[in-house]
Amino acid sequence: MRPQYRTGRRTAAAFAAVTGAALLAGCGTGGELRSAGRAPAAIGPARLWPELPPASAAPYDYGEGETARIPGITVPDGDVHGLDPVAVVRAGLNARPDRSSGTAALPAETVRRLDDCPDAPASCPVLAPYYRDLTGDGRDEMVLGIRLPGRQLSVHVYMPEAGGLTRIMSTSDAVISVELAGRDLIMRAPSAITGYQYRTAWSWDDQQRAMLPTQDEILRTTPRAGQGRRPTPSPRPSARPASPASPAPGTSAPTPTAAPSAAVSAERR
Repeated sequence: MRPQYRTGRRTAAAFAAVTGAALLAGCGTGGELRSAGRAPAAIGPARLWPELPPASAAPYDYGEGETARIPGITVPDGDVHGLDPVAVVRAGLNARPDRSSGTAALPAETVRRLDDCPDAPASCPVLAPYYRDLTGDGRDEMVLGIRLPGRQLSVHVYMPEAGGLTRIMSTSDAVISVELAGRDLIMRAPSAITGYQYRTAWSWDDQQRAMLPTQDEILRTTPRAGQGRRPTPSPRPSARPASPASPAPGTSAPTPTAAPSAAVSAERR
């Protein structure tokens, strides 16, 4: 039995070899693989000036990672849609009384203008809120814009947490526009370089429990010579506030408790 078994294996192997050769020959007559040339050599990163000591402090305060529990605001059902935006801003002024500076602080002029909100909504610095689930926990966060002197805008994001409210983002800048894209909040700001602007995407970070600037880049806003016409510059903001943009499908409509606006135009600095 063993000699027959061995002979059978040799015969099967020979048949497989002949069949494979025939298949290879057939493939060679059609769309065979062709070389695209030599691949470029990979160049790894080279560290420059390795003898320099590491930085001991951040270069500037960008507001990243700053969170604060808002005192006096309760959200027992985790729904921020019913909160008064002006009351939230006022309560946030007392969130960190020991902090003399920072992105969460508001100028004295802006604080005084909060008194105008009940009787003169057009003069209220707090813009209409927008809502979006930015943390991925299934509940909407509240996004607030606060107009500051010098055409600046302060953007705050508040998250319902443990029956209360936590500020998970606070930053201020001369803003061209503010956008919600998925779970990112995108801010565009003017650049000192003509024809460019800054684009910063803020995203929720589970470890820090805050919104962080995960992407920060400078972009060209005008085409190179011969690549098309220069886009028409954005008009200056009108004295009358614009209506808020329509929310994306599946999101809740904003409650117009303040002068509505989601994007603020600003002149280049």
